[in-house]
Amino acid sequence: MTLAAPWPSRPLRVAAAQACPSPGDVVANAATAGAMVREAAEAGARVVVFPEKFLTGYEPELIRGDPERCAVQAGGDERLGPLLTACRDTGTVAIVGAAVHDAGELYVSALVIDSDGGWAARYDKQILFRSERDIYRPGRAGCTVEVNGWRLGLGICYDSGFPEHARAAALDGCHAYLVGALFSVGNGHHESRMWFPARAFDNTMYTLLANHVGTTGGWDTCGASAVWDPTGRLVAEAGRTEAELVVADLDPEHLRRAREAHTMLADYRDAHCADALSHNRVEVIDGHPREIARADAAPMPR
Repeated sequence: MTLAAPWPSRPLRVAAAQACPSPGDVVANAATAGAMVREAAEAGARVVVFPEKFLTGYEPELIRGDPERCAVQAGGDERLGPLLTACRDTGTVAIVGAAVHDAGELYVSALVIDSDGGWAARYDKQILFRSERDIYRPGRAGCTVEVNGWRLGLGICYDSGFPEHARAAALDGCHAYLVGALFSVGNGHHESRMWFPARAFDNTMYTLLANHVGTTGGWDTCGASAVWDPTGRLVAEAGRTEAELVVADLDPEHLRRAREAHTMLADYRDAHCADALSHNRVEVIDGHPREIARADAAPMPR
């Protein structure tokens, strides 16, 4: 376990981006993502997180029917140019959801675009929703991104419903857990308001949700992207229907005080509890890849 990670020395401003993607239109969605990166950078954000499969739309049948056109191609995809350029121009790290087509297989992924506009890493969703299992392959490793001394663990939608997933990131020394998701109208909003405060409080770390608005893949989504603090309290929240950015500061002193007051994470370690869900990681330092923990942790080429 690597729980005793160094503390970040200064706040980190992050943004959760919510919008409605165009079905299977990677070009249009990359342009939207690039514009939102620029908007977030103007607000001072260093890291921007987008919803699950934002670059492709959720659209499982569309993607399965034409993966060459409707999924992002592993190994480099020139259609992402506006997004890569926006990250490079603004010095911003983007974590953006996409269906990824890799060696004939499909994955639900979060792509990490570094502050130089390079493809730094890829996290593949480890816990697939039942309707996804016939189309996508599950990921086999977690992903930790480090920016300005903040260790940020990545998750995608259904991952966040399992306490072990966020706990694995926390045991890897993460200070925050960043999730792109699709939560729908109806029970989705309730689930998100149960899961994210719990993941935050149980692990004394910030949590962030970037959700869709509008309809994608037949799902009527509920927006309400948000950030919670390490005690599970809501910091900032978007509305439910409109494209919007939620910007919040991750505060190292608040994190420290929370972990001093609520010692569950340290006590878990000290009790020699069994390791949680594997978080053998791709690690990205200040938005740039540093280490691949094992071969199945899917680095992206530069």
